[in-house]
Amino acid sequence: MNTNPSPFRVRAFRHGLVTTVLVLLVCGAIATVSLLSYNSAQSRMTSLSARAVGEITAVRDYVVDVRWTLPNGTQVTAPVELAVTPPPAGMRAEVAYEPGNPQHAAIPGAALLAELDRAASGLSFSAVIAFAVLAMLLGLTITRARLTRRPTRKVVVRRVRVQKGLIARSWLETESGPQRWIPVYYDPALVGMPAPVEVSVHGDPRTDRLLAVDYQGTVLYSSGATARTEPQGRRTDNPVRPDEDIAERTAASSSALRQFRADAALIMPAPLVGLFWAYLDAGGFPVWLGATLITAAIALWWAAVRGSDPS
Repeated sequence: MNTNPSPFRVRAFRHGLVTTVLVLLVCGAIATVSLLSYNSAQSRMTSLSARAVGEITAVRDYVVDVRWTLPNGTQVTAPVELAVTPPPAGMRAEVAYEPGNPQHAAIPGAALLAELDRAASGLSFSAVIAFAVLAMLLGLTITRARLTRRPTRKVVVRRVRVQKGLIARSWLETESGPQRWIPVYYDPALVGMPAPVEVSVHGDPRTDRLLAVDYQGTVLYSSGATARTEPQGRRTDNPVRPDEDIAERTAASSSALRQFRADAALIMPAPLVGLFWAYLDAGGFPVWLGATLITAAIALWWAAVRGSDPS
């Protein structure tokens, strides 16, 4: 029998939806800034309709002076800011310039071209990330919703919480052999689950990769593939009987603030990732900020996808 609840009644779905929206908002902000930058750079680039071959006459840091001859025979020299290591003086280069204002010019490697390329990359990257997280959320929702259509069987399990690295996950360890470990998305019902306890499992833990577990009316969905070996990390078992403060602990673990505090460690590397990205792209503070925000948002989203346990 299909006992699948509405997605919005499932904590894991709500958690995944919130983090997906967060990623989409950051992607939207990056795409908006990139689009404005692209339009501005494209407008300036379009005005450079004339072409000539010039010579680098002087180099000052990342600015070079380029000299070429206009169609009327007049020689003109214009400064061009570069985004790459400047070529040596005396080298010839193709010049794109504005016919009515030759001082507005560009050569290969110009900062204007880099700005245009960076803006196009920002648009493409944000679109790819947005599509990926939406596709992942949709795929996870569909595959998990189908799990409850399988026939059920009674299985004795115990809930264990395993901390590995920066993330903790809940697992249901089967008591009978061959022993299996079922990773499940966190639900407050897990906090008060006695160990061991009999549950209804949709599917066969011995053979099925993904399962759904029905515990006292709460459906717990697999957050990953069923494991044949014990998960590595610091293990904490549920007690045989719930503690007296179980209601308080369950309520505390249900809060969004508790979830964010549990996942906050995952966003700590984000500024370093942003710094590395800005260094590679030579984009300065805006690139660092965008890279930091998208890295932090994806980290929180990934924690939701993996089934982070805030208890």
